Amino acid sequence: MSLAMVGITGIMALLLILFFLGMPVGFAMGVVGFCGFCYVVSFKAGLNMISMVMWETFSKYGLTVIPLFIFMGQIAYYSGVNEKLYNAAYKWVGQIRGGIAMSTIMACSAFSAICGSNAATAATMTTVALPEMKKYKYDSKLSTGAIACGSTLGVVIPPSVVLIVIGLSTEQSIAKLFYGGIGAGVVLAMLMMITIYFVCTLHPDWGPVAPKSSFVEKLKALSGASEMLLLFLLVMLGLYLGFFTPAEAGAAGSFFAVVISLVQGKLTWKGFTDSVTDTLRISCMVIVIVSGAMIFGRFLAVTRIPFDIATWVVGLPVPNVVIMAIIFFIYIVGGAVMDALALLLITIPIFFPVAMKLGYDPIWFGVTITVITTLGAVTPPVGATVYVVGGMAPDIPMRNVFRGVIFFLPAYIICVFLLMIFPQMILFLPAMLR
Repeated sequence: MSLAMVGITGIMALLLILFFLGMPVGFAMGVVGFCGFCYVVSFKAGLNMISMVMWETFSKYGLTVIPLFIFMGQIAYYSGVNEKLYNAAYKWVGQIRGGIAMSTIMACSAFSAICGSNAATAATMTTVALPEMKKYKYDSKLSTGAIACGSTLGVVIPPSVVLIVIGLSTEQSIAKLFYGGIGAGVVLAMLMMITIYFVCTLHPDWGPVAPKSSFVEKLKALSGASEMLLLFLLVMLGLYLGFFTPAEAGAAGSFFAVVISLVQGKLTWKGFTDSVTDTLRISCMVIVIVSGAMIFGRFLAVTRIPFDIATWVVGLPVPNVVIMAIIFFIYIVGGAVMDALALLLITIPIFFPVAMKLGYDPIWFGVTITVITTLGAVTPPVGATVYVVGGMAPDIPMRNVFRGVIFFLPAYIICVFLLMIFPQMILFLPAMLR
């Protein structure tokens, strides 16, 4: 059996079998990578490879950025910042038809920017926003669809764990990926809000107009969320001005999140301990996935599949944009059956060299594929945020949640097309970094 066939067999057969059997993603990638490496090289070499990978992974200073940003988000979550952010967004755009759903998108954008977790954002916004939309007689499909899709913005808008892992995997600047994610996240959020406007134009009864708020009320609502907005600016400006490395930015953000929460009297001892526990749990999960992906990547390297695919694709007699469209389609399909982080870690060793050989900017490619894989969080059979929203709203049939999500799918597709046509939407802010 050729090395290429060994690689293909490992990817398409054993890995998928382990996924469907319910084995955690990180362990599945590690098992397949180790077995494949032993088959191609030797058992002794496989053991040496695992020991080296595990040491390199867990001794990397760069990985400290993951638990630090997760901890910052957890502190914000347990201190109740979500309610303030939602109230501010509601006061400003709630008077427009469908405005409460639009404010939910804005609140999801703000909260996910400091949380970075799809599931946490979906759970939080379902608790906070869904009762409000029910009170103003919003249709359940529009309400749940807006929450489920708005929650995916946490993967794109920094500080995003997915962008951090992409930066570590491709050896690209995490700060530049963060700033590229801002542009892409803003575009996607605006397209979701435009979607809500058109849906409410077609179905006026789905998004009734909320009571008007005075300018003073709007300012008060905005001031209530100012602390966490300042926290976000502190982290991003610190990175932009070169005051912080990404890890230092995470540490500074975590420290000021704790200080702000204590000053406001919103953080209880139980909230703090829960934040620490959740940070440990999520960080361990991410690092295990990263370790498994690195082992799997070593297996791919010895089969030379990534290099063979890159050489073959670059030689195809079609325009580069067609090749990139095929790659994006693979990410759309893969995102529907796999976790976004796992999919990216498996495929980056294959498609990142292809994108580089085709002459695409690495920051643009990293952010764009992140946008594409967010589709997987709202499309079956995985659809993680959809199931979170449906699970926390048992009175709403799951089919209504999925039907609501369908209205927002064109926003993702249009966003990707815009990012392909106007790459400066992503690259403008990173180019300004020192």
